[in-house]
Amino acid sequence: MKYTRNKFLKLTALAIPGAATAAVTSSFTQAPTKDDAALNLAVASYTFRKFNLDNTIRMSKRLGINDISLKDFHMPLNSSAAEIKAIAQKVKDAGMNLYGAGVIYMKTPEEVNSIFDYAANAGLNMIIGVPNHELLAMVNEKVQSTNIRLAIHNHGPGDKLYTSPDNVYENIKDLDKRIGFCIDIGHVQRIGQDPCTMLEKYKDRLFDMHMKDVSSSTADGSPVEIGHGVINIPKVIKTLKKIKYKGHVCFEYEKDGEDPLAGFAESVGYVRGVMKVV
Repeated sequence: MKYTRNKFLKLTALAIPGAATAAVTSSFTQAPTKDDAALNLAVASYTFRKFNLDNTIRMSKRLGINDISLKDFHMPLNSSAAEIKAIAQKVKDAGMNLYGAGVIYMKTPEEVNSIFDYAANAGLNMIIGVPNHELLAMVNEKVQSTNIRLAIHNHGPGDKLYTSPDNVYENIKDLDKRIGFCIDIGHVQRIGQDPCTMLEKYKDRLFDMHMKDVSSSTADGSPVEIGHGVINIPKVIKTLKKIKYKGHVCFEYEKDGEDPLAGFAESVGYVRGVMKVV
């Protein structure tokens, strides 16, 4: 059965009371549900790039999102070891799980070393990153020596390194299996590929994924609230359940940087609604 966005809203009431009218209500708080436990919902802190860490934590928790991946806005790459540990502890003290950091670029050997040290100081077991191709052998050695996984992020049109998950695979297929994928379904859609095909194709090394929606299946497709765009979100959720995905379904809400909470709430609510009926 094909569900329209309106049908999902009627069937599930968005799974968050008030999320559909987030701009005029403060009823955002939602405890994780059994369905949320089956698919681990998280937030990429890039969503709140215009806000400090305290507000990022506060807004995430209002949506019942307790797992987070920090961008360098919130845990600067040039921080001291003590500063990184303090930031990670702040997240933990707020009752949140800091499961990763990124997206982080690695363009020099020095950056590879410093970023793995950064991850170790934060107590992370995964980096969401974009290493230059010529650094992959070094990255492979760092993964093996630290046991910190690397999830390579595809950036779609205009990205000369990893346009598609297929480009990621061609570069990592012979490397340590702890080097895998953070599949960004929005960027996959923008190059005219099927996100679900990619999620299933690379399920064995799928460590993370960015949940979002885009306005069109073209290079100029822009971020929109989930359910307003062209990505078949019910099919995405079905695919994640089919492959028994154990990583995070990480919301990276890129629209409305100055005021993201309403659109982010609607997006989370829509996905929770879909999870109840597929």
